Amino acid sequence: MSGTSLDGLDIAHCSFYLDSENSISDWKINQAETFSYSSEMKEQLKIASSFNALQLIDFSNYFGKHTGSLAKEFLNKNKLEAHFIASHGHTIFHQPKKKITCQIGSGASIAAASGITTICDFRSLDVALGGQGAPLVPIGDRILFSEYDYCLNLGGFANISFEDKKKRIAFDICPVNIIINLLANNLGLDFDKDGHFAEKGKLNKKLLSQLNSLDFYSAKFPKSLGREWLEDIFLPHVLQSDISVEDKLRTIYEHIACQISKTMRSDTAKKVLITGGGAHNKYLIQLLKKKTKVKIIIPDSQIVDFKEALIFALLGLLRYLGINNCLSSVTGAEKDNCGGIVYFV
Repeated sequence: MSGTSLDGLDIAHCSFYLDSENSISDWKINQAETFSYSSEMKEQLKIASSFNALQLIDFSNYFGKHTGSLAKEFLNKNKLEAHFIASHGHTIFHQPKKKITCQIGSGASIAAASGITTICDFRSLDVALGGQGAPLVPIGDRILFSEYDYCLNLGGFANISFEDKKKRIAFDICPVNIIINLLANNLGLDFDKDGHFAEKGKLNKKLLSQLNSLDFYSAKFPKSLGREWLEDIFLPHVLQSDISVEDKLRTIYEHIACQISKTMRSDTAKKVLITGGGAHNKYLIQLLKKKTKVKIIIPDSQIVDFKEALIFALLGLLRYLGINNCLSSVTGAEKDNCGGIVYFV
């Protein structure tokens, strides 16, 4: 798994136990590790959307080879074996209204570098069927984390999933780490650890009102966010605001907490599982606790950091078995579907 926050490549070795009807009866993460990107790789991922077609294909092959090599290194180091690799890749373009989504990291290159059957490109079929192609994690929330009323992921963007009238509903909420990290870079930091700098800042009501008024937040689901929306719609308001970086961070944290709290009913009987890098941000979690009455549960660090990698392993398994791994109730596609390209080795 490689997310928009550019933390690195998450690799998790997962086991799933199936009953006689190929339903998941149990699961576990055996080993997991994040391989940080070099400064050069991080920069290339940041600017890849500006590459021409030939450069993007070349970089996709290179990133796939890099992914496959790291997967092989991870397996050898931990003396593990794998039936297959399921790779999300790294999103460069996501414009579902135009039926466009692009995750680089060539599956063929991953398979060739690792010597292991590889499943990739999980979003394209759903987008071709008129769906958002995102979020994909909710089917995993339903299968693996059904004891929670809400599953909230605080990654590059926040997304949430829950059951409503026996249908799984899910959507992206707002930017989180992708914008926090971008502002932290202006302070010479990779990220705002524990919300330290945001806590120093002052809330700017004008900027908060501008961000909370963006059209996306009043749109009905299914809906999803991508880097393009951040750069074209969200970021100009932040950049044009003549306040300190700390004040911008404080205001964006408030914005995040406002938008997330709107999605969850203020019912003390409800439980929300929070995962993703933002779950480690103490100040952000503190703000969320103030704005909602739901019971916030943060699991052990392995699930916090590797839940998405775990679920993409599950999506790969479902694709391998020919079972639908994408829900139309979540994405708005014409029908449930079984996405992913398989490269057998």
